[in-house]
Amino acid sequence: MDLYTLDAEVRTDLGKGASRRLRHANKVPAIVYGTGQEPVSITLAHNKLWRAQQEEGFYSHILTLNIGKKKVKVVIKDMQRHPYKEQVMHLDFLRVDAKTELHTSVPIHFINEEEVTKAGNIVVHNLNEIEVACLPKNLPEFIEVDVANLEVGHPLHLSDIALPKGVTSVELAKGEDHDSAVVSASVPKAAKTSDDEEEAAEGDAEVAPEE
Repeated sequence: MDLYTLDAEVRTDLGKGASRRLRHANKVPAIVYGTGQEPVSITLAHNKLWRAQQEEGFYSHILTLNIGKKKVKVVIKDMQRHPYKEQVMHLDFLRVDAKTELHTSVPIHFINEEEVTKAGNIVVHNLNEIEVACLPKNLPEFIEVDVANLEVGHPLHLSDIALPKGVTSVELAKGEDHDSAVVSASVPKAAKTSDDEEEAAEGDAEVAPEE
């Protein structure tokens, strides 16, 4: 099954009531906009969409919408889910132009975390995705971050992450003060408390009793 290609129909019946009827019919209302063209309201079959959205790559992939006889390349810009049902309520798709840079978020895959945890430390994911700018052809499915040499007190920042060729960080482009921490290592609370108590005990022992 090609999870990155979805069949869609142009939607003419608009409004909340119409959207409610569509959802009862296992369809999902959505909108396609961007590249200087008029927005188009569409509907999608919920079953295939629900299966596709369970894949991580679905959110960072260039998707193809078959709208009538047209094949439209898009990325997801927003998805609304029901608060407790397994149901997608609405989608916003942004059209993709092969020659125009796009901004979207790409998930991070952290590798070699066991090198940090086997030393008794905890890996803290400060970010789970990075907003990038690139041409559609250069859009990565994910960004790999190796944390094997991560040390407590020395987090990896956006500027430390090697991005694929043709891909830049949207936040870093705003200036050095946007160089956010991506991943850090910390000492478990229990171990930290024990260390603090030990240091306090050593401090007390160094103080000679008054006579």
